[in-house]
Amino acid sequence: MVFSSTSLLSNTRRIDGERLRTLLSASLQKLTIEVVAKTGSTNADLIAHLRAAHKPTLPIVRVAYQQTAGRGRHGRPWFAAAGDALLFSFAYKIARPPAELAGLSLAVGTAIVTGLRALMRTDTHRLALKWPNDVLLDGAKLAGSLIETVRCTNTSSTVVIGIGLNLDGEAALAAQLDARATPPAALARVLPGVAMTDVLARVLNALAAMLELFEKHGLAPFLQAWDADHAYTGKKVLILENGHEILHGVATGIDSYGRLLIDTGNGIQALASGDVSLRAYIL
Repeated sequence: MVFSSTSLLSNTRRIDGERLRTLLSASLQKLTIEVVAKTGSTNADLIAHLRAAHKPTLPIVRVAYQQTAGRGRHGRPWFAAAGDALLFSFAYKIARPPAELAGLSLAVGTAIVTGLRALMRTDTHRLALKWPNDVLLDGAKLAGSLIETVRCTNTSSTVVIGIGLNLDGEAALAAQLDARATPPAALARVLPGVAMTDVLARVLNALAAMLELFEKHGLAPFLQAWDADHAYTGKKVLILENGHEILHGVATGIDSYGRLLIDTGNGIQALASGDVSLRAYIL
């Protein structure tokens, strides 16, 4: 266990290693835990470690209180003041080749929601998903994920799942974004004062359980839950590619590959995530 903490953060905004161990599920008792005060990107850190190590010990979680080069889809930067967000990457070897990982990012979304709901006694309906990899709170972005693969074979893939989850500081985050962007959400809306350690433990437990199930059955066991939680299921949506509209229609769900199904009125189109973005369709 590697820890580099900072006295400038409150107890609820620091990872308590001993408490974390008591909260982790049985399958994660051998988890390697690394916590650093600051880094460029936890995903980049783990990828470099996995490439350099002859036989890396997995799984590994690396948490940073602050990232200087955190990123999401399309290389977008992730903004967060130290302690205001849970920023971590989880490296895990899954017995599936890269070609059989379709839909994993969607399953990660369901796991994040499952983990957060385990902390919430009420208002769980306020959490939702947005295709392909965002978690929403009250319709605003709460969390996102980025999955990268390393050390792949014909039978397995080592995945690095990076997650950024806003805990607090909504106003500060909004101030850093384009004025036209939808202001983000933070978990403090529904869980004021929640400990970062508890959030990390619940999300890690949900991720581990999800990965074990995904390894055996792929996306199939998560389709129904994902559709039920998608904020846009049954609603008119606009699909943009590089900022330009390519189609609009009604989001009807996802298929077994995690592609978004859009009823355009002239048939169903299936969209892979790629460079496309989803928006509510406003006349």
